[in-house]
Amino acid sequence: MSKKEIHPQWYPEAKVYCNGEYIMTVGSTKPELHVDVWSGNHPFYTGTQKIIDTEGRVERFLRKYGMMSEGETTTAASNDKK
Repeated sequence: MSKKEIHPQWYPEAKVYCNGEYIMTVGSTKPELHVDVWSGNHPFYTGTQKIIDTEGRVERFLRKYGMMSEGETTTAASNDKK
């Protein structure tokens, strides 16, 4: 049971905006939420995530744990060299 007058106002129909575009409705203590990233445009969820190989670290890790043969190179490492 909630105590009276100590909780913020609850907005059950708060609107979420990403880049000025209406995305969804959620419950919140604010009437509008403006976000930069959500599951609809995050690279992990959209499948556009790239591994950036800095100084060959990914390649070295893959070789160390036997996930890649010696002559093989990673896609990210190949793209960085072009």
